[in-house]
Amino acid sequence: MDHAADAHRTDLMTVTRYVLNEQSRRPEARGDFTILLSHIVLGCKFVCTAVNKAGLAKLLGLAGEMNVQGEDQKKLDVLSNEVFVKALVSSGRTCILVSEEDEEATFVDPALRGKYCVVFDPLDGSSNIDCGVSIGTIFGVYSVKDVENASLDDVLQPGKNMVAAGYCMYGSSCTLVLSTGYGVNGFTLDPSLGEFILTHADIKIPKKGKIYSVNEGNAKNWDVPTAKFVEKCKYPTDGSSPKSLRYIGSMVADVHRTLLYGGIFLYPADKKSPNGKLRVLYEVFPMSFLMEQAGGQAFTGKERALDLIPTKIHERSPIFLGSSDDVEEIKALYAAEA
Repeated sequence: MDHAADAHRTDLMTVTRYVLNEQSRRPEARGDFTILLSHIVLGCKFVCTAVNKAGLAKLLGLAGEMNVQGEDQKKLDVLSNEVFVKALVSSGRTCILVSEEDEEATFVDPALRGKYCVVFDPLDGSSNIDCGVSIGTIFGVYSVKDVENASLDDVLQPGKNMVAAGYCMYGSSCTLVLSTGYGVNGFTLDPSLGEFILTHADIKIPKKGKIYSVNEGNAKNWDVPTAKFVEKCKYPTDGSSPKSLRYIGSMVADVHRTLLYGGIFLYPADKKSPNGKLRVLYEVFPMSFLMEQAGGQAFTGKERALDLIPTKIHERSPIFLGSSDDVEEIKALYAAEA
């Protein structure tokens, strides 16, 4: 990459321009999704600024309450949730909001309703805030059939019905990764412009990777296929090199690396958490959607992740996602065990 030339580029593809270009390719589009996305982007910029200032503003530490998942809430969690709820409601394009931080779904006032449901985790990996590890916001968007009579059934749909998904990672740079169902693109926030600029066009995950990402501290509780797979990563029997272990413990950061470098991210079910730990609607589905759009796969141990039909808004599921060949291996191990 020619950084000197890059610094003087004048034809910048911003995320807004990108979405408007996408809109012009679809004659039926009315601009509603573009407006919704601009509000999501605003929320991401706000949270990015808050994360960067967290230490100075004494936003670190516990807010003194537990969220619906039984996790201690950080002050930044609370702030991020409020920012996204307000940004999404004020867009006038949303109908139902499901947040990791709120026990119940939020039904938008009928006067402000639009045709989209948004499911989101406002600050994933927030237990890592104090040590400066990358954290992020994850979101997915569904379309509602009947805005007047919207119900939870509009949200409890399989992930394959999502119209868009993405995440924003707050790390050494602020990166927004987005798919509207036509591939995956990555945008990086240019602080001097206050704009997300296209830096990773048409992301494609390598077919096979050299990295596996899992919390090995849970190994004694794993099922047989997971244990066999990880053993194979460390001690391959086909003469290939062992895979490297990389585990950050922040889903956004781990999935981002997997998307760019290839490999597999796994959070399996185990004896302690028989249904897995990650939430279906706003963690498993958006990340699986992105992974498939980038040419990878996502599997729950039983089925394709995006085919799963949730019955509760905070339902959990095991997940194996990443490079196509690596996910095929774990699928074969589960099939052999069945």
